[in-house]
Amino acid sequence: MNKLKKVGLTALGTALVSTAAFAGDMAVTGSAVMTWVGGDNTDTGNGFTMSDTMVFTGSGELDNGWAITYTHKIDVGNADVNSIKIATDMGDLTFHGLGGSGPVAAWDDVMPTANEESWSEPGGGTAAATAGHGTADTFTYVLPEIVESLTAQLYYTPSDTGAGDSLEYGLKYTGVEGLEVGFAQGDSDVSLTNTTESTNLYAKYTYDSFVFGVQDNSTDATTASTDTDFRAYGVSYAVSDEISVSYGMSTVEYENTSLVDQDASAVSFSYVSGGLTFAGTHGKTDNVAGTAATDNSGYELTATFAF
Repeated sequence: MNKLKKVGLTALGTALVSTAAFAGDMAVTGSAVMTWVGGDNTDTGNGFTMSDTMVFTGSGELDNGWAITYTHKIDVGNADVNSIKIATDMGDLTFHGLGGSGPVAAWDDVMPTANEESWSEPGGGTAAATAGHGTADTFTYVLPEIVESLTAQLYYTPSDTGAGDSLEYGLKYTGVEGLEVGFAQGDSDVSLTNTTESTNLYAKYTYDSFVFGVQDNSTDATTASTDTDFRAYGVSYAVSDEISVSYGMSTVEYENTSLVDQDASAVSFSYVSGGLTFAGTHGKTDNVAGTAATDNSGYELTATFAF
């Protein structure tokens, strides 16, 4: 019995020493948002809503130098993001238990804006014409810098019930002062019989307090008459450290000949004071979702409190 006790105490002591050797930190951040929306030709009812987000982050370093970061995000009371990131000299590998998204979806519309995208208000229209894959249990690998100012990442979704696997990659170049150029491409097997190939290409240039941008996206699906092309422009101006304004416009073209081009535009502003951000967008969309003569406009005002 005494020998068993000694073995047990020795094992427990070893476990405690091993745990103590892994020094980690925990942090919690969050935000609360009040939003007011409305639009012409739309019955929004009570336009006031609230959302909140809490992000728990745990980080530490292993004895071999690898940095581990665990992230858990709760959005409006529900688990929204769950991930483990392993940073090494060979690159960064992230496993997304929840909330995984590749560069195609993440870079669907990166035009400069003080608040929302050109097509976001009013709702109901076609978004940035991408078909990037985003789901649980996926992997992102960010490669180490091979060429100066050039970064690359891969995003992989293993095959799932009723769908095949998907692979995306993204490249971003910042080697010219003020200029950022990005390219993303991916094949998304949304089902065993339908594959969508998506391509994003964008450029942004910062000059003084201005940021100018242009973007081209395209989707090419196996299903007939479902392809789309997206072109967007945007410009933002930082009036001061606290106030920014922007203007954006975009067009979606449809392969389906029964649909006409959707044209959208929006103006936005934002005001930052400490942990408060007050922002707004007013947008107008012609031929919503490709339906001729179906025009609409809408607005959004938000107050975000960060803590």
